[in-house]
Amino acid sequence: MNIHTSQPRTPAETALIDAFSERVGDLPGNADVAIARDTAIEALKIQGLPSRRIESWHYTDFRTLFRSVAPFDAAAGSQPVAPLIAGSTVAAVSNGTAMSAGQADGVTFEKLSEKLVDGTFAPALATRSTDDLIGQINAAYVTDGWHVDIADGAELEAPLELQNLQQSGQGHVRFPVRAGRQAKATIIERQSGGEGEAFSSSISHLTVADGAEIIWIILRQHGDTSVQLGQFNAWLGKDAKLTLFIVNAGGKLVRQEVHVLAKGEGSDFQLRGINLLGGDSHTDVTMTVGHVVENTTSTEIVRNVVTGRARGVFQGMIRVAKIAQKTDARMACNTLLLSDDGEFDAKPELEIFADDVACGHGATVAEISQDHLFYLMARGIPEKEARGLLVKAFVAEVIEELENETLVEALEDILEDWLSAHG
Repeated sequence: MNIHTSQPRTPAETALIDAFSERVGDLPGNADVAIARDTAIEALKIQGLPSRRIESWHYTDFRTLFRSVAPFDAAAGSQPVAPLIAGSTVAAVSNGTAMSAGQADGVTFEKLSEKLVDGTFAPALATRSTDDLIGQINAAYVTDGWHVDIADGAELEAPLELQNLQQSGQGHVRFPVRAGRQAKATIIERQSGGEGEAFSSSISHLTVADGAEIIWIILRQHGDTSVQLGQFNAWLGKDAKLTLFIVNAGGKLVRQEVHVLAKGEGSDFQLRGINLLGGDSHTDVTMTVGHVVENTTSTEIVRNVVTGRARGVFQGMIRVAKIAQKTDARMACNTLLLSDDGEFDAKPELEIFADDVACGHGATVAEISQDHLFYLMARGIPEKEARGLLVKAFVAEVIEELENETLVEALEDILEDWLSAHG
């Protein structure tokens, strides 16, 4: 049970609420959007920032960890960055403002600010629950983003790259995407920042229509003073397939939520997560997967590398409705601790109401095998390099599941850069 008690507001809570009063006149939207924004900020006033008392935030005491709020800074924008994969179609948002979008056959881009102004996006600003902090903050402050529609039957040869750039200051965006029937596409969501103090939120909504196949990659590379809140919501139709890769490789305080509903028979959801945690950072990945019809599948594999005083969290909940017979759902979280001061908390859960299912979960935490380390060093490999090879092998096993060799190489380069900085 979630219990809320009246207590003095923290400086961060006060800053968030006061900033809304100052900015509300400049936020885009019609009367319906204004009502949605007011509803969200009122919920934040009542609930406050979540603490350990809120079950879904038990391992991330956001009320304590979130101590200051970066101010809005109109001059904090930057130009789009080079795409992860050359030739990708890029749609960029910088400092909360949609900048530019490329062109691709079968794909339509619309600025989200236009849908806020005409009110068509107002219903989507409703929060998931009273404890949906990310939804509350984003609904109150969202200014722009890209609405993307992939036509029925479209098969995109090059990836779509959605960039959310926040070098410093504060920005809040959304990326609603519809993948039409039988469509196939790879979408890369870049969450990037600089070294300045920054606070941002980003919510993605993905609808995968019947028979569509989507690969979605969330790549997060923020500076050591950045706070970033992300939420990914997806709905899968009949025989739809979604493969979600999450790579967290930077940020002071990060919370990434994943909420997926397998709503169509024969749908399949695959999650692969990589958390590269160093310094004194805190990264939380919280996931819910709902199987609500018969004959659906899901597999979630998360690999974590922890150095320094970093702390990581993975909370995974698989829910199987009574009607969802023949569900096959499995989840695993594996962590490599490279420091005595590091910490990782794993909480995998199953909530099953059907009786004809195959479901399981597991979690492990381990150090580098001394036998494996000795084996490499005995063959003339220096200790630091040997450790790096073992860490790379631990993570690369997940990366290499991607069939796109160029994409695999790009992600392995990011891993190499992180190891060089934290090895």
